[in-house]
Amino acid sequence: MHFELIQKDTSGATAARAGVLHTGRGPVQTPIFMPVGTVATVKSVHPHELKKNIKAQIILANTYHLYLRPGMKVMEEAGGVHKFMSWDGPMLTDSGGYQVFSLAGNRKLTEEGALFQSHIDGSRHLFTPESVMDIQRTIGADICMVFDECPPYPSTYSYAKNSMELTHRWLQRCIKRFSETGPKYGVEQALFPIVQGSTYNDLRADSAKFIADQDMPGNAIGGLAVGEPAEKMYDMIELVNEILPATKPRYLMGVGTPVNILEAIARGVDMFDCVMPTRNGRHGLLFTRHGIVNIKNEKWKTDFSALEEDPVVHGGTVYTKGYLHHLFKADELLGLQIASLHNLAFYLWLVTQAREHIMNGTFAAWKNEMIPVLGKKL
Repeated sequence: MHFELIQKDTSGATAARAGVLHTGRGPVQTPIFMPVGTVATVKSVHPHELKKNIKAQIILANTYHLYLRPGMKVMEEAGGVHKFMSWDGPMLTDSGGYQVFSLAGNRKLTEEGALFQSHIDGSRHLFTPESVMDIQRTIGADICMVFDECPPYPSTYSYAKNSMELTHRWLQRCIKRFSETGPKYGVEQALFPIVQGSTYNDLRADSAKFIADQDMPGNAIGGLAVGEPAEKMYDMIELVNEILPATKPRYLMGVGTPVNILEAIARGVDMFDCVMPTRNGRHGLLFTRHGIVNIKNEKWKTDFSALEEDPVVHGGTVYTKGYLHHLFKADELLGLQIASLHNLAFYLWLVTQAREHIMNGTFAAWKNEMIPVLGKKL
């Protein structure tokens, strides 16, 4: 796996860049958004729709959830997650660190790892850096993430520092275990470390330097979009990306809104994932190039204009706002599916447009036009 930097923002106004991440299952053009398929499914979306209609190049699954269900015995017998869910493109697996963080009332952190209770049946399990590497080898994702602790916001300086140092020690154990093992299904796997440090400048800088020194194929920025102000998040991204090597892809974990994504691209981020497109879609919130539509609002009942100008999102079928409003009011599952498809396609359209504008030297001007529009409620 390697990263090819193709073009930087020639205007010099931003740190945006376009590249290609070469993986064993094909190239990924960056900047890129990865639809989240937590339990080996992007909710309500078929794999063939992801590839054909949404134009997804890489998707994400989750170690914690797949470990609990269906379990690693099933995963190995299936031949890995790609065969299991009939997805032949690249995939990244989150290590489960964030999920363990979210189980604050049902987990205990030690130097050894994280002891937690399953959200499914209450059974107790231990994740260690070594076991998480083994699980991700069995899942078979192209990009694996190290096991880390994601500190809450706000965190005291002392907590954030201790958490970061624990993450760094776990990282070294992850790298050792990963280097001692190999892929199970004949396709190369890469390991990405994660920068932590909460919202403290010196901790973020120290963590970025430590992560950069590991010289792994790519690097991730974690522990953001957990409640901190957006401007603080942008400050942390900018600080970290001045330290992380420009020759490696930079992955901002769990972020975010369309505005967040454009602001992060402007600061040199290459890869994104977030549940927002599908989760918000299932609640009737649609992202468009003109702003945000709450399709449940009565104003859309007799609006028979298209959801978006480009109907290729739905295989050439044009769905109207009035029809989708009806589906949500009638609690029809098709409404959830159409909204999820629409939002995912919009996110992929957004990063594709960003890439084109970077290549053309017009990114900064385009971004400045888009930012006030994308967050507007229609």
